[in-house]
Amino acid sequence: MSLSKASAANGSPNRLRQGDGGPPKRRAKAEGLRYWNAARWALAVLAAHAHTSDVLQARADRRDALVAHLAAPASAQTAPAPAFRATFKEAIDRAIEKNPTVAAAASGILAAEGLIRQARAATLVRVTSDITWTNLNRGVEFEGAVVTPRSQVTASVTAFQPILAGAAWARRAQAADTKDVAELNVADTKRQIAFATADAFLTIITQRRLVEANLRAHEVARAHFDLATELERQGMGSRLNALRAQQQMSTDEGLVEVARLGVYRAQEALGVLMAVDGPVDAADEPDFPVPPLADQAAPLLLLRTDLKLFAAEEQTAARIVRDSSKDYWPTIDALFSPSTTNPAQFFVPANSWRFLLLGNIPIFDSGQRAGTRIQREAAVEEARANLAGATTRAGAEVRAAREAVASGERTLATARSVADQARQILNITNVSFRAGAATNIEVIDAQRVSRDADMAVAVTEDTLRRAKLELLNALGRFP
Repeated sequence: MSLSKASAANGSPNRLRQGDGGPPKRRAKAEGLRYWNAARWALAVLAAHAHTSDVLQARADRRDALVAHLAAPASAQTAPAPAFRATFKEAIDRAIEKNPTVAAAASGILAAEGLIRQARAATLVRVTSDITWTNLNRGVEFEGAVVTPRSQVTASVTAFQPILAGAAWARRAQAADTKDVAELNVADTKRQIAFATADAFLTIITQRRLVEANLRAHEVARAHFDLATELERQGMGSRLNALRAQQQMSTDEGLVEVARLGVYRAQEALGVLMAVDGPVDAADEPDFPVPPLADQAAPLLLLRTDLKLFAAEEQTAARIVRDSSKDYWPTIDALFSPSTTNPAQFFVPANSWRFLLLGNIPIFDSGQRAGTRIQREAAVEEARANLAGATTRAGAEVRAAREAVASGERTLATARSVADQARQILNITNVSFRAGAATNIEVIDAQRVSRDADMAVAVTEDTLRRAKLELLNALGRFP
């Protein structure tokens, strides 16, 4: 009885196995909750992954649109087309022929010819004529004869010929020297215009090389940007790497535009020198062969137009000083003058002529001619100093140009070697980056170094060309 009650109080084993709150059911319920939570977590992960993919795709679409926008200026927004393309020789010849500065200098020759005509006319015959009509209030008569008529017309012709005119003869020779100086000035102006045209022509070539170098760098940067974007889409790259690549591509795009603007400005400068209303493009790359050292020993005074001009100015000033003594010479002029009067006077024939010899001897002028001579001597000293300074500068220009050519050749060889090495490093770095052995920073740094090396080659080539041009110009062998 007691055992039965205890069993009833504590519960039988069957009730423990089959009851609602037994241990087997609680374990099953816990396992079901774990499976449910795992399924919910998996669904959340899948949803987050899908959302991330959509975000990355949207970012990629926006980036592609930005790339297209950046690429548009390089193709669509181009500079105005040049009026025409000219070779180096055509550019030089047209600039010499059409440039207004040359025409302005050539007008000096016409002015000198006018001075020659004036100076020569002062030593030749001059003829003048006079007509005089005289009307008095009343005439004068004597015993029925008209002594002075009330109205009278007198006509005369006068021929004037200098016989001794030392100063006038000197001015005639000085005017001829002035024409020689004007012709040399035109020649030197042509040289300056030709040199400026050559400089603008070479600038176009250099800026074009810079455009090509920046375009190559831009293409490499864009390829790297595309790769960084693809890696980001695949989840193997980072947003930071893509932004760095995009920044490098944008920088190269800006450098391309700057270089293209430099090309356009140089084309406009060439057009101005060639007297063309519009930009002119360079059609070839000139070569400036340097003469052998033995051929460079010719006197510069015989080759350079600027030294010839300074020497002619010095000789002209010296002649004027030598001719100062002729200001003290006497002058003798011959004058012949026939005349006619109608009606004739009582004591004067109707037709008459006269011949005169006029002499003038300078005695005292209070120092005027001495002061003029001092001014002329000062002009000689100035011209002599200009010639000496120009000769010294010419020698220095020749020596500096020779050294610049030698240095430019050495520098160009080094720059080309550096550029080749930089391209190899860039290729290796790109391959390493694709294989995961290099970082994005290393790729960008290699791109920048390669671009700078290519630009250094273009600048060095331009420097060498200009050095050769300057050497030919310093030797008086250009154009």
